[in-house]
Amino acid sequence: MDYEWNFAILLRYLPLLRDGIVMTLLFTFGTVFLGLILGMLIGMARLSSLWIVNAPLMLFVEIFRCTPPLVQLVWCYYALPVLLGVQIPGVVAAVRVLACYVGCFYAEIFRGGIVSIEKGQWEAARALGLRFWPMMRKVILPQAVRRMLAPFMNQSVVQLKTTSLVFTIAVPDLLYNGSLITTETYRPLEVYTVIALAYFIMLFPATRFVQWMERERVGTA
Repeated sequence: MDYEWNFAILLRYLPLLRDGIVMTLLFTFGTVFLGLILGMLIGMARLSSLWIVNAPLMLFVEIFRCTPPLVQLVWCYYALPVLLGVQIPGVVAAVRVLACYVGCFYAEIFRGGIVSIEKGQWEAARALGLRFWPMMRKVILPQAVRRMLAPFMNQSVVQLKTTSLVFTIAVPDLLYNGSLITTETYRPLEVYTVIALAYFIMLFPATRFVQWMERERVGTA
């Protein structure tokens, strides 16, 4: 097959690719930020021994962790408006779903980091007369955060790749804009090669940073 590559044809579409990259990064940072808040709230609440608190949160977490994010996006965008009788914009649906999706993973990382702290640390804090919140702030969380940091970063890297799914509900991210360019140029090889390279450039430094953090954690353990 003698295919003649022609990347020069994409030069006129650089602004569209740039806008797609910006949208992808905004979605990543925005949903990671919202997911961290949601994950910390759920993770802390799941430390409760009350069944009425823990069970609904566990169900919420497992629904998002055990179903594909693409299915969640499609359901929220197409099915939920039918139930509510209100049209949900694609951007709003994508933010809600991706924030909840990553937030549920963060919740388990947060909860797991806290419960991994040795029993002796809890007992020592209680022996000092510390109540729950001062104990968490001064003793438990400083140790737990070091254990959570690498998994948090790793899940955030995965989130950047997950955002590529929003193109299915017409959110103008990098992949969606790439599909528009492909429709106009009929050059899918060049377009998707550039898109793949753009994702690699965004993700590779982040993955190396996560690997460095994991080595540092092992080295200081």
